[in-house]
Amino acid sequence: MGMAMKYLITLLLFAAFSLHAKVQPNILWLLTDDQRADSIACYNRATTGKAESPLGYVESPNVDKLAEQGVLFTSAFCQAAGCAPSRISMHSGRYPHRSGVYGFEPHHHYASHWKPQLPQQLEKAGYQTIHAGKLGVRTLGWDGKRWDWSKASKYQVDFNFKSEFWGNNLTGWKKYPAKKGDVAYTDEFFVFPDGRVENVVLDRELTKEEKIQRERIENELDILRHYNPGEAPGPLIIAGVSPQPGEAMRDARYAEAISLHLANADKDYTTLWGSQQMGPDSDSPVFVHVGFDFPHTPVIPPKDYRERFSNYTYKIPEFTKEEMSKLPPQLVKLIKAKYTDHFSDEDKLKMIQDYHAFCAWGDSVIGNLVDDFKSYSDKQGRPWMIIYVCGDHGWNLNDHGKISKFSPWDICLRTPVIVVSSDKKAFPAGKVVTEITELVDIAPTALSAAGIDISKSEFDYLDGRDLKQVAAGKVKRDYAIGESNHVIGHRAFIRNEQFSFSMKTRPHKTAGKDFKWAINAGRDEVELALYDLRVDPNETNNVANDRKYRKLADWMRLKLQSIIIGDGRHEVKWDAGKEAKVYSSNFAPGADDKKLDIPKKLVPKVQ
Repeated sequence: MGMAMKYLITLLLFAAFSLHAKVQPNILWLLTDDQRADSIACYNRATTGKAESPLGYVESPNVDKLAEQGVLFTSAFCQAAGCAPSRISMHSGRYPHRSGVYGFEPHHHYASHWKPQLPQQLEKAGYQTIHAGKLGVRTLGWDGKRWDWSKASKYQVDFNFKSEFWGNNLTGWKKYPAKKGDVAYTDEFFVFPDGRVENVVLDRELTKEEKIQRERIENELDILRHYNPGEAPGPLIIAGVSPQPGEAMRDARYAEAISLHLANADKDYTTLWGSQQMGPDSDSPVFVHVGFDFPHTPVIPPKDYRERFSNYTYKIPEFTKEEMSKLPPQLVKLIKAKYTDHFSDEDKLKMIQDYHAFCAWGDSVIGNLVDDFKSYSDKQGRPWMIIYVCGDHGWNLNDHGKISKFSPWDICLRTPVIVVSSDKKAFPAGKVVTEITELVDIAPTALSAAGIDISKSEFDYLDGRDLKQVAAGKVKRDYAIGESNHVIGHRAFIRNEQFSFSMKTRPHKTAGKDFKWAINAGRDEVELALYDLRVDPNETNNVANDRKYRKLADWMRLKLQSIIIGDGRHEVKWDAGKEAKVYSSNFAPGADDKKLDIPKKLVPKVQ
């Protein structure tokens, strides 16, 4: 081959590569719900060298495969250990104290500080945005007088749990608000394969017939509900078996709906629920977000998985009176709200087995969807990216004596992320990143992949970073932060791999009132909690008031409150007119410098 021909081929290859580099990738974002980090084997292998968790056996072959194909971020943390505030932080790329969404409050985009969310930004960039399952982002329509839940989604195509899946009995479980006279309560329904729909009444005194029916159904499905000491079981199902086989459960339906949609590019088709829907335009990129419900309550895995996992023995997390005695009132209240240490060992084991069975079943659903997404992208000749987030936050299984979430402890805050891409240079296969990352990184990662220059001033509002840059070692953070206000009121945290610290930040939820309360409050009032992770990785010994840690706790307090209270904080009265009322606090701009330069003299030596 002559030199001229080689030169021509080189030019053609370079042109083809350049053209391909400009093609926007299809993006698939997979998010599970209430899933703890140690429920996936790849995370355990990367952090402990063993596939099983400290509790016992876990099973996640499809997520493990993603980790083998891409980059696993083991030190990723959510910004709030509650579904709604965590999900809005991901969709907005902003910390709760910057978005003004701290809990489950409805909010809207008319507020003066508000910025477009991820799907809106990608739509402007030419993407078709598609969602299926749980969204959990309570950004609603608002006309100045009333909230409009029908305008809650910001996706162009929205296969919503309630309207499509729930409304058409494409799920084994659902619940509705109901009313009998002046008494509001909840109707819970279980849908069986033979078409039978069984009803359980919750949240009010039951008639004799209702009690008999509830007992019959709960016995049939071996339902275990949470209950506090001396109280009757509440509505929260923490163990049991699904009335439906796995392929008919809601998460499987979400994946099936997306696969069906992608299989019908450029044409009209019939959805799982019988409506007509146009498939995606194959000439444009897609951004697909699937919000899985597993392993969120009700924890009811399919029968085959439940039976198999009942053969595994798990270590039950221990809780001591000494741990409780060192906790501030906020955290004591949190534990007592969903206390489980009074459960029998048999029931504790059952809730752990069923939780892990549910996670393992969910992993099987992810595998097929990932394959279908890749196939769709390959048919288009388009590059692709998959972002997997292991839980919007974690879940207690008697850790700290409780079940559920909402805590500032690692078990609820650590949320491993995996990014897989056809661009192996950006996200090398099998790479493990231990640098601190945060779920606010999801939005900037997707935006950057879409070819959007987030270094422009219009994106200065983003608190997150592009995970491509984190994986390349170009972004360094010394800490993760966050704040939420559900169950126990405002509490913020800051943590690195050595120390975990949290404090009460507000005395109430009234927007804009007493902004500097935490700055001026006494030490006992802000209820400090500090854990030395070097010797106490399970965070069972609060040392904030110990003599040798006291000055360190006070230093961490000053750092955290300067960021959370003083560096661009927003609190919003969302229903105060169409534009809302936004209160801001910015007396310490730049406090969030990502550096945790703790004076060496404050750090106690450990053996």
